[in-house]
Amino acid sequence: MPGSFFDTNVLLCVASSDAAKAERAEKLIEAGGTISVQVLNEVASVARRKMKLSWPETRSLLDMIRDLLTVEPVTVEAHETSLALAENHGLSVYDAMIAASALHTSCDTLWSEDMQHEAVIGRRLRILNPFRPSRR
Repeated sequence: MPGSFFDTNVLLCVASSDAAKAERAEKLIEAGGTISVQVLNEVASVARRKMKLSWPETRSLLDMIRDLLTVEPVTVEAHETSLALAENHGLSVYDAMIAASALHTSCDTLWSEDMQHEAVIGRRLRILNPFRPSRR
């Protein structure tokens, strides 16, 4: 079943000082989707290092994310896919792992602020920047 996969940067935008950005991220997350354990680890790292959250605050944030989104493990198969994506699409290893996890969970949309907007990976995964102004 197609669905949404979230890059770490979109999840962290919920705490943005930009109210419109925070609201957009919150609405997307509330609609549901999938993340990988890698995303949880990246959120924990940023929460502790950049946001200066305490361990209880970090755990509370991670609990909230796990309650809202489906969390999938990182597999060796996804790792192998990520290496091919990094090589063939010029992605960083970490971005490629996010894209590979999205592919392996049969998602068709990857919400990311950092990756190329509207790029298509593996002929079925479309990367969208949820904060990009729409052109009408």
